[in-house]
Amino acid sequence: MKNIAIIGASGYTGAQLTALLYAEPQLNIEGLYVSENSLDQGKALGDLYPVYSHIDLALAPLTAAAKAQIVAQADAVVLATEHGVSLHLAAWFYHQGLAVFDLSGAYRFSDVAQYPKWYGFEHEYPEVLAKAVYGLAEWHAKDITATKMIAVPGCYPTASLTALKPLKHLLTGVYPVINAVSGVTGAGRKAQLHTSFCEVSLTPYGVLGHRHQPEIATQLGQEVIFTPHLGNFKRGILATITVPLTLGTTTADVAAAYSVYDQAPLVSVKHNQFPKIDDVVLTPNCHIGWKLDEASGYLVVASAIDNLMKGAASQALQCIKIHFNL
Repeated sequence: MKNIAIIGASGYTGAQLTALLYAEPQLNIEGLYVSENSLDQGKALGDLYPVYSHIDLALAPLTAAAKAQIVAQADAVVLATEHGVSLHLAAWFYHQGLAVFDLSGAYRFSDVAQYPKWYGFEHEYPEVLAKAVYGLAEWHAKDITATKMIAVPGCYPTASLTALKPLKHLLTGVYPVINAVSGVTGAGRKAQLHTSFCEVSLTPYGVLGHRHQPEIATQLGQEVIFTPHLGNFKRGILATITVPLTLGTTTADVAAAYSVYDQAPLVSVKHNQFPKIDDVVLTPNCHIGWKLDEASGYLVVASAIDNLMKGAASQALQCIKIHFNL
């Protein structure tokens, strides 16, 4: 039995992960924590999310005493916190010997120069960053097992990279064009005008400047054009990618490339059958559909995930299970 503490448990991702861990017989929730100034401290998780009323756990403030208790009792800590908060908490818990699963972007880049540009802070813990592994579960299992600092990928990168990484040897160097649409839960639980029900329609945002673009490019090893969109639905991501492949690539070549997922139970790949968000919402699955125009060499591939599940909480659970060999 492994004991897991969840910090930031009142948010959508933290609450979702709590429910997933609660259902795992080999994992125990050491505690649920929020910041010391959070208005949610002391509340039961079921009071915030009635769907989780069966989980009899309350949200405790992350005091110095609480941190000491986590170190004494937990095997791992999950950080569902803002980037600037995770930056410090991850390093502190890592130095205490706990396995850290960080859902923020604070440890996703190995290059410290990326953080001021994309996250607005200088990275203060290069020695911890050097140990961080990018937790794309289907691709980095061996490294996830070997380290105690796991940076769980962003939701858009998870959908995009799961679709593109098998094709790496077939890419031409021309930038893949990624158009992706996310539900509003991707913006978090905090009330904001642009994510209120009456304001949300379908619109691109972060055009040619979203922080997930360099995350995708870094992990793919090639630049991309990435345009995210906000959709008028709660949860899910659909990424549709257009990319030219090397001259002479055949449909059989693409099928062979995607066979890398034949033994991956959470990834489903289909030729000429394209996914929809409803098929993956509330699941840990990624559905991929693709079609190649052999005459032009252009491939269109679509990837669908639940942004709170495969794009966050259930991928964190995958990483936890891989790390502890469960």
